[in-house]
Amino acid sequence: MTQQTFSSSISCTDVGLHSGKDITMTMHPADAGHGIVFVRTDLADNSRGDNVIPARWDYVVDTQLCTVIGNKQGASVGTIEHVMSALRGCGIDNALIEIDGPEVPAMDGSAIAFVELIEKAGVKKQNAPKRIIKILKEIRLEDDGKIVSLSPCAHEMFAGTIDFDHPDIGHQKFETQLLNGNYKHDIAGARTFGFLHEVEWMRSQGLALGGSMDNAIVLNDETVMNPDGLRFADEFIRHKLLDAIGDLYLAGMPIEGRYYSEKAGHAINNKILHALFAQKDAWCIIEQGADEDRALKGASPAASAAIAKAPLRHDAAQLVDA
Repeated sequence: MTQQTFSSSISCTDVGLHSGKDITMTMHPADAGHGIVFVRTDLADNSRGDNVIPARWDYVVDTQLCTVIGNKQGASVGTIEHVMSALRGCGIDNALIEIDGPEVPAMDGSAIAFVELIEKAGVKKQNAPKRIIKILKEIRLEDDGKIVSLSPCAHEMFAGTIDFDHPDIGHQKFETQLLNGNYKHDIAGARTFGFLHEVEWMRSQGLALGGSMDNAIVLNDETVMNPDGLRFADEFIRHKLLDAIGDLYLAGMPIEGRYYSEKAGHAINNKILHALFAQKDAWCIIEQGADEDRALKGASPAASAAIAKAPLRHDAAQLVDA
């Protein structure tokens, strides 16, 4: 297995879920070892990299309504979980993502549009071994009725349950393995969801200004309000796992292990990464070579946070020739 990037650059424009303004995002190929890095093109660039934000767990600054990453200079990008999920599901290790606003375009509220963009751009193998984080012992968190764990497993598995007192949701559970296109078929099309009274409150607070039934499942007290209904009977838990895949990819590389959650959200997903990297005996980094996998000894939590540090500047030299 080798690292992968895009074969060419690809762009999309759509409304921001909270701002209600159109946002353009362009995903570029990037060198091996670059990792996933966002660049706010609407903000001034300088030698300190004020508009550069690595997509890493230790750059998460807010998890209340979505996952938001930000740097020390105050630049941030929100609602990154869906595109991060698509990048992981499609096996993209390295990308430079230019964005001209504070949040990722909403698209249809799932990750399928980002998967289709990646497929259109093409995937390019790179001359560098893929690195993964291997879980060596279970890490488990409980917080206000929410549970998340990471445990040893020979594959990358995501499983979870939710329980809502609503006739169209109720108790749901799902499990999937990121292998052989399972992500696209099982997870990518599942949309975010919210309740009508929550949407009304958020709009009163100046949030969710771009939200609609075009980019979310909306429920009243009795039923799903979207005219076309659901894509899956259990679309709600599938979307929760879509979010988890994106949140966990902020580890900086894929995780070989089993993720399990009960009633989880963005906050506890980020907390499990903090808990994992705080225990050096709970993980190691595996380099997947052409002949055999090998463990990289003595790796620090900082090394596991990303394949490489984010570049200080954004310029053409950082991009791979497409």
